[in-house]
Amino acid sequence: MANDAHLAPLTHPSLGAVPHGFFGRRGGVSGGIYDSLNCGLGSADDPALVRVNRSRVADHLGSDSTRLLTCHQVHSAEIVVIDGPWAEGDQPKADGLVTRTPGLALGALAADCMPILFADAAAGVVGAAHAGWKGALAGIEARTVAAMETLGAQRERIVAVIGPCISQTAYEVGPEFMATCLAADASSRHFFTAPAHGARAHFDLPGFMLDRLSRLGLASAQWVGVCTYGASADYFSYRRTTHQGEADYGRQIAAITPPMR
Repeated sequence: MANDAHLAPLTHPSLGAVPHGFFGRRGGVSGGIYDSLNCGLGSADDPALVRVNRSRVADHLGSDSTRLLTCHQVHSAEIVVIDGPWAEGDQPKADGLVTRTPGLALGALAADCMPILFADAAAGVVGAAHAGWKGALAGIEARTVAAMETLGAQRERIVAVIGPCISQTAYEVGPEFMATCLAADASSRHFFTAPAHGARAHFDLPGFMLDRLSRLGLASAQWVGVCTYGASADYFSYRRTTHQGEADYGRQIAAITPPMR
């Protein structure tokens, strides 16, 4: 069994006193390729170990395991507004959660895609979203902000932080991907670069999302600047797992809970 070292998630100063964390792969109880803080119940890891890991994350945020909530993520732009927990297995098929209920911890699972945490601390409204390129093209960031506004948030007070995700240097894409992206948003061409003549393009996923967030009139939008692919000791990466021929991969979690008011 892996070590149970103290959790040390990344936090971001723009989220201030709002309890949150971008948790990596350290500090859990899973072993092998899931070493060690695998929080993905959709993986082939032992579910009992994943539940222990998720409980540690919840405890760190001052919540409990029954109130740490994640969606059945489907690479959509669907957002769910919630005011209470659900039973395990009843989670909605969506990619974002929004609440103003103290004690609930909203989580986004990822292993190269972008976990994005949102907060309007004054209104006590928070959100967590999982965004790959499909969710980004579909406007998950705008829909998260709109859902927060239904609970009393004001976009000029909302801060958004993108957690560890795959960076442009590691994100090689094919011509079909580029064509789809440009067809949906022609202004996105400058987020593609070819490292050498004739080579496949590389896509700047966090840069693309930061650009979209900047159009929403938020108080701030930032990326923590960490690439999941390159930081193998600290983060799970679907693409790295694929390149290494491993059978499965873990998922890290980013989570946030409304501040006490």
